[in-house]
Amino acid sequence: MSQNFHKKQTKVSYEANMVSYEIFGTEVMQLSDRQQLILKRLRDEGGTISSSVLTDSFDVSVQTIRKDLNDLSDLGLVKRVHGGITLPIQSRNLSFQNRQIINYEAKEMIAHRLVNDLPEGASIFLGIGTTLQKIAEALLVHPGLTVVTNNLNAALILCRNERIDTYLAGGKMRASDQDTMGEETTRYLQKFQVNYGIFGVGGIGSDGSLRDFSPEESHVSCAIMENCDQRILVADRQKYLRSAPVRTGYLKDIDRFYIDEFPEALTAVCKRANVKVISCKPNGDDE
Repeated sequence: MSQNFHKKQTKVSYEANMVSYEIFGTEVMQLSDRQQLILKRLRDEGGTISSSVLTDSFDVSVQTIRKDLNDLSDLGLVKRVHGGITLPIQSRNLSFQNRQIINYEAKEMIAHRLVNDLPEGASIFLGIGTTLQKIAEALLVHPGLTVVTNNLNAALILCRNERIDTYLAGGKMRASDQDTMGEETTRYLQKFQVNYGIFGVGGIGSDGSLRDFSPEESHVSCAIMENCDQRILVADRQKYLRSAPVRTGYLKDIDRFYIDEFPEALTAVCKRANVKVISCKPNGDDE
């Protein structure tokens, strides 16, 4: 089906090759193009890279690269080590505010492509996270469907489309993540059997494992996967090789995987898992 999407208006200014967005009235900073490429290169190199290699690759000064790496480290996206950076080992997720701005445009691309594929009258689960919030925003132009979610922001956004019936799961509210969690939440989701279960993960391992940051998050994702006809994973490229301690499942458990841009090493993992991959970057190809 074809949809005409209207991008949310953003206030944009350029400062030192950075893009400043105003989201919900709060100004936040997007990563620069070079910082995005540093993260991509870090994953392509298997999670470790030296500062000297980055300096040579981008043909910039040591001081410039040092500032980029410090900014990425402050956001929790990399770990500074002697002579370079590695991917951080994390037992907790980044703050919700940081996640809202990281890979902001990639999340919008994923959201718009996915919503364009949802037929009118369908029923869906929407899981937790900032990418799922972007999907809710894209659904504001959808002609109509039923949504079941534990994502507070998604539910509030969907109230603005009277053609969408929204069911919000109760449970313990996590103020830091703006969602509900716990046994009550999981039991509520298990009452439904929907057409599409749409969810994200904290990270994707090199073995295709889907990782979350807590057993409660994992239980919600499992409830979504177990009570839908088609399982849909959404994740931007920075989720690949990102550390998270709880294993929720594997890529082989997924029917469709929406991602903005494919890390080269992830291609072989998805082929072995036999999962349908939808690249959401402009002119991206399905695999």
